[in-house]
Amino acid sequence: MIKKVLYWLYQPYKWLGLIPCFALWTFLCATLSLILCTVASPKTASKLAGASWGRLSAYLTPILVRVVGREHVDEKQSYVIVSNHQSIYDIFVLYGWLGVDFRWVMKQEVRKIPLLGAGCEKIGHIFIDRSNTAAALSSINAAKGTIAGGTSIVFFPEGTRSKDGKLGRFKKGAFRFAVDLGLPILPVTIVGTRDIMPTNTVRIFPGRATLIFHEPVSIAEYDEASIQDCINRVKETIASSLEPRADLS
Repeated sequence: MIKKVLYWLYQPYKWLGLIPCFALWTFLCATLSLILCTVASPKTASKLAGASWGRLSAYLTPILVRVVGREHVDEKQSYVIVSNHQSIYDIFVLYGWLGVDFRWVMKQEVRKIPLLGAGCEKIGHIFIDRSNTAAALSSINAAKGTIAGGTSIVFFPEGTRSKDGKLGRFKKGAFRFAVDLGLPILPVTIVGTRDIMPTNTVRIFPGRATLIFHEPVSIAEYDEASIQDCINRVKETIASSLEPRADLS
């Protein structure tokens, strides 16, 4: 009952404060990223504009983010970062607290968003057309040369946000990418964001989120024939930190 009352008390701030401020902040950070890509580098733009965008967006809500397992991350190593996906807020958490230079694999529609799409393209994020598998694979293959020297790539292998909190089926794209480049996989679990903003809703409410880094998985022992074993291992690792424990079916 108390939470329900607090939720309705929060609504004026959400519509009159949070959403307008978020729109303005997104505009400013997208503009900054375009400038930094021109006068500095995409890595600088991602680190400064991207991380600032993610953190302030979270603070405006507000949500508190706890990071666990940072010791598993070597900032000089490139990874294929694999994360569960339960909310739009996963993006803010990763951008704000991942702490490494990375590129997203994101849907083609983001490119059409004024300024934001241009900023993402300048930084080097990878746009894929989900309706065209061949074109999607071509876009990912074209980006392989940029994932080196400490720059990582982030995949949501479920392909979309979970509607019920359970892990969905993992697609093979991230794992084939890792095998092709010989890069370790860094499993990441995000906990709590679904309570802040569930999938396919605008029901936002302040809360807490946890970003958990697991030990990297060496890809050396896997190949195309054993890639499903790698998928199962990574999925089990991510699920191990979800509460209640995710259904692995």
